[in-house]
Order: sequence, then structure tokens, then C-alpha cells
Amino acid sequence: MLQHHAAERELLWPALFRSLPAHEHATAREAIGTWTSRAAVLDHSLRDLVTVARQWAVDGTVPARHAFARACTRVAVTVDAHMTAEERELLPLVSRYLPDREWTAVRRAATTSLPGREQMLVLGLALEDASAIDRARVMAGLAPATRTAWRVVGRRNYRAAIVRLRGAPPAG
Repeated sequence: MLQHHAAERELLWPALFRSLPAHEHATAREAIGTWTSRAAVLDHSLRDLVTVARQWAVDGTVPARHAFARACTRVAVTVDAHMTAEERELLPLVSRYLPDREWTAVRRAATTSLPGREQMLVLGLALEDASAIDRARVMAGLAPATRTAWRVVGRRNYRAAIVRLRGAPPAG
């Protein structure tokens, strides 16, 4: 999410502004300003989550695990509300005004510094909460090597991480 928000600030919003008609600038600037503030609050919550995760990793106790699980739940609820608002407020602007060539340039420029294991964990979280149709869409959008990595090691590692965290296997 931190990288996602950085890519929005550094790549997506400037590209969108270049593509907007002049009469949309004030409305878009206000929406994006509000959005950037919301994203900053979420980013702060994510950094707090990292701290709780490190405490659990060092301590290894059941109370530390429960604190981490509670923090994960808080962040999940916040992310869900954040994404719902993004889909309602900002994606219409992007779909209406951002040309395909600009979107492609943003997508190519946006990168992740997450190690492969963490990328698989994020993929697992997304797949676990997605409907069957959305899971198929996510998997179809992945590079063949990523799909293979998920099937060979990612799914197993994700399950093990979730069992360690929740004490039970992932849903679905």
C-alpha cells in the first residue's frame, strides 16, 4: 500500500492532471488532495502494523500474536473502506480522462521493492478475500512465472503464514 500510494502521488495523479480538461482541474485537485490525506492516514496505520509485526516476531508470544492479528483486522477494515472510496471517487476520473498510453506508462514505471515471498503473501491475501471470478481475473493478469511461483511455493507458504498467524488455515 505504501508503494501504491507513492506511485499514485508520483506517477498517476500528475498523468491524470496532464489529461484533464481545464474545467475539471479544481474538482480533481480537491478530490486528490482529500484522497492524499486519507492515504497518509492509512500509511501511518500500516507503519504501526509493521511495528506490531516486529514485536510479534521478536516476542513470539500468544498475546503478541493476538495484538498483531487485531492490528491486521484494523488495517483490513481501513483498507476496505479506502478502496471502496477510491473506486467510487477516483477511478471514474481515471477511466474517463486518462488515455491508455498514459496508464501504460504509469503501470510500467510503478515497481515494487517487496521481496518475492512478501509479494506471494500479498497475493494470497488478495486471493483469499476475492470472489471466484475475481480470483480468476487476478490470476489471469499475472505473468506466467508469477502464476507458477504461486502454485509451486506461494500457496503453501501463504497457508503456513496464515496458520501461524490465525491458528487456522485460510478461508476458501
